[in-house]
Amino acid sequence: MQGWLVVLISAAYVAVQVVAAVAGVWLAHAMFGEALLQVSGKVREAPGQALSEAVATFGLLATIFAVSRFKAEAVAVAVGLYITAAYWFTASTSFANPAVTVARSLSDTFAGIAPADVPAFVAAQLAGASLAAVLGRWLFAEE
Repeated sequence: MQGWLVVLISAAYVAVQVVAAVAGVWLAHAMFGEALLQVSGKVREAPGQALSEAVATFGLLATIFAVSRFKAEAVAVAVGLYITAAYWFTASTSFANPAVTVARSLSDTFAGIAPADVPAFVAAQLAGASLAAVLGRWLFAEE
């Protein structure tokens, strides 16, 4: 596939994820009788929370790589179970996705994140994803 096409498809994928995540936040606000348009005031600036995001994202991708290598039909269940567990074992409650992080900055609830804290979370998620990609390529390579 042409390099420019990969970039275009990747950009479209990211845009759709962000739009869908924001729509999900607005839907949740509507269901709970909250104002649709909000900006979070929930501070999540502690270094441990950003580290938690790197761990959560790494674990999520490692789960996807491992399960898809050995039992592809179980990926959806494994992802759901991992996200549920990571909610409890990470200090950040496991956003594990930049689109989710951006969307949650638009929810002034316990689930939110102050916009000023978003860049650190996204950087940590990208670091965790990069490490998972490198390790996953080596660990789960076809023989």
